[in-house]
Amino acid sequence: MHTPISEQASQSSILGNVTAKSKFNRAARVRFTNKLFQGYFLFSILALCFVLALVIVFIAKTGFLTFETVSFKEFFLSFDWTPEEEHYGAAAFIVNTITLTGLTLLISVPISIAIAIFNAEIAPAWFRSFIRPVLDLLVGIPSIVYGYLGLTVLIPLLREWTGEGLADGIFAAALVLSLMILPTISRISDDAITAVPKKYREAAYALGSTRLQVIFKVIVPAASRGIMTAVILGMTRAIGETMAVVMVIGNTAQLAKTLFTPASVLTSNIVMQISNVEFESTWNYALHMMAFLLLAISMILILVIRFIRAKGGAQA
Repeated sequence: MHTPISEQASQSSILGNVTAKSKFNRAARVRFTNKLFQGYFLFSILALCFVLALVIVFIAKTGFLTFETVSFKEFFLSFDWTPEEEHYGAAAFIVNTITLTGLTLLISVPISIAIAIFNAEIAPAWFRSFIRPVLDLLVGIPSIVYGYLGLTVLIPLLREWTGEGLADGIFAAALVLSLMILPTISRISDDAITAVPKKYREAAYALGSTRLQVIFKVIVPAASRGIMTAVILGMTRAIGETMAVVMVIGNTAQLAKTLFTPASVLTSNIVMQISNVEFESTWNYALHMMAFLLLAISMILILVIRFIRAKGGAQA
């Protein structure tokens, strides 16, 4: 028996309606899912920005209460930090922080960039496949582990080598911080050097350049923005590091006149004293002002990184 033409047409129409309906339902589900995730991600970003704004406002508001009883001049220029006698000069901590960061970068940056150049341009493939995961592993080690190694291994060695009675101070802290930020700077610089187009190398070699000339006159300048970003990220970690510094610097509220003088920086002074002061006191406000200084420095460095990347992308 043959199906009448009208019945076939009716079945085709029904199938077509079902197919169209299923397509519509699927499209509606996709649109709903997209809007749901879009709203979730937007909420997450806004919530993060809100929490960050609250942190900044709270620290800034609490910190600036310091200047109701302490002048700007005393806080930023005085080296006398004796809160028991109502003296809140933070200049020693600021200078020590700058000194420690500068010495850390002086030690770590040349070594880190040399490691990155060796990994990207000189080392054989088997060595690169080994050393890069090792550096990634070192980046993830908690800072307190570095501090403990500095306290139990580095400090005794420095005492033996230098003859110092304590050996705690800026130099020990700089060595520990250098070991901490070295993997970060090395890996990011390695990626920046590796990302330099191969045609740059080929063109330099075609002009008769040696390997060292290609590396230092072509590749490193081409990767300079990425290397600078790595250095700034390392600097940010060095400035904000606390526990590793606390364990090796000596924690004495004074200006470090030598590399082996027990001293204190902004982070170590905050963590050593914040739990022993009343919240509504000038002492507490001064510690919050130190925290705000660290936050401001970190934000400025992050903005510098953003500017460098934006400028590099525009030139590319």
